[in-house]
Amino acid sequence: MVKISKISDEKLEKIKGGTTISVWTGIAIAGIVIFLSGVIDGLINPKGCGE
Repeated sequence: MVKISKISDEKLEKIKGGTTISVWTGIAIAGIVIFLSGVIDGLINPKGCGE
């Protein structure tokens, strides 16, 4: 059984979200995807230096 309790307005104002962590996680995931797409493109369509 789940117990639900009411949180006062003062406690609600003190609660901080995890937006900083989610932003950095999104940036890290985007970086990994971009890196891997470059690696895959290099394997599928290899080019010489200076081309």
